[in-house]
Amino acid sequence: MADLSLATPDKPADPRGPSLLSMLWRDKLAFASAVTLLIIIVLALLGPTLLGDLASSQNLRGRNFAPYSFERGWAFFLGGDALGRPILARLVVAAHSTILIASGTVLSAAIVGATLGLVAGYAGKTTSQVIMRLADVIMSFPSLLIAVVVLYVLGASIPNMILVLAITRIPIYLRTTRAEVLEVRERMFVQAAVVMGAGHARIILRHILPVVAPTLVTIATLDFAFVMLAESSLSFLGIGVQPPDITWGLMVSQGRPYLTTAWWLAFWPGLMIVITALSLNLLSNWTRIALDPAQRWRLEARRTKHV
Repeated sequence: MADLSLATPDKPADPRGPSLLSMLWRDKLAFASAVTLLIIIVLALLGPTLLGDLASSQNLRGRNFAPYSFERGWAFFLGGDALGRPILARLVVAAHSTILIASGTVLSAAIVGATLGLVAGYAGKTTSQVIMRLADVIMSFPSLLIAVVVLYVLGASIPNMILVLAITRIPIYLRTTRAEVLEVRERMFVQAAVVMGAGHARIILRHILPVVAPTLVTIATLDFAFVMLAESSLSFLGIGVQPPDITWGLMVSQGRPYLTTAWWLAFWPGLMIVITALSLNLLSNWTRIALDPAQRWRLEARRTKHV
């Protein structure tokens, strides 16, 4: 008879399932996107402090300096712009403004839109109709027209850019949140909280918001890429951020006249926009599945297959 005393019992499965980090590691595209975004964020935070002076120093001898050469130092490896400033240093510094505008816009629009959406979905019909008509008014104006008018009146700056883009994005979060709340408030656990005498604020914050939050996170991830592209478009048209501030979109605009003679002036910032937007889209797709209990089994099934 076999000695069962030496047998090693199987490790019990975690009832909570695999962690988000382990699921992210198994999805190589999502993991690569997360690492790319993390590197960009770190560079955006440290760039102005480390390379701010280098990015603004002019050297006409390095005007439109060609890339892939260390003749003028590592900072000119990606080339120089029309005033002899290193493209590499300017890309890092411009990341700060670009990420700041996108994150500020998404955060502001998400907070305001989600708050109004929670109220519209949970409150009575009259309050809901007033809030929804407000969203209809905002959506009735073209985003570009709002941007031109506001930036012309207030001036082109990073705070004004955030204000303009946030106003145009509020209806997205408002409508999505309201639709989610209308469905969640009819569920059994919410009705039980009402019967138990819980207050409206407690029901919204403790029972409804946690269910709606994953959807908002997914939308915010996608919207981050959209806002970044919108800011780049406004800067490219000349109504966005103005020098001495700099963004990737402004760098593309400044490099447009030199496309035939110095392609790298517009190519590198354009490439950074594409890489960041693509990484955000790939990561948002993973986030949508990972935060949705009804679809999370897809990522867990990959773990079982590999095991």
